Amino acid sequence: MNIDMRNTFFLILLAGLLLFPSSAYTQLTESNRLTLEGAKNILEAAEARAAQDNWTVAIAIVDAGGHLLAFSRIDGTQIGSIEVALNKAKASVFYKRPTKAFQDGLQGGNTGLLTLPGFIAFEGGVPIEHNGEIIGAVGVSGVTAAQDGIIANAGIAALSR
Repeated sequence: MNIDMRNTFFLILLAGLLLFPSSAYTQLTESNRLTLEGAKNILEAAEARAAQDNWTVAIAIVDAGGHLLAFSRIDGTQIGSIEVALNKAKASVFYKRPTKAFQDGLQGGNTGLLTLPGFIAFEGGVPIEHNGEIIGAVGVSGVTAAQDGIIANAGIAALSR
């Protein structure tokens, strides 16, 4: 390739990048994600709901990859609830459904669920959705499974306020 052809090629390439950058850039940068601020808002609302009934719980908020963003253990909560809350959040984000679905499935006789990695069959893990995309999950443990679910859903409701 001679120098004039190479210069022409680079000029055309540069013009294309300058004229059409937005679509390629948008595809790489536009995504929904749970921010630390959003996770803190969820955590605060979940803590407030637990406090209404003096429930002692652990609350874990994870991002779309199942990585911990925010966590709280209310004074007096059993130590075992720390891992259970985190596992509920992870299972909910990994399988894109509330952990209550696993609880209901197991109660309905679907023992095949027991083979799933990261499976936990107790209510209290709830995915966080934004614009149809799972951006994280909340996991709560410490009281009954139904009460854990109430707290997790109260936290998620804070996002719509």
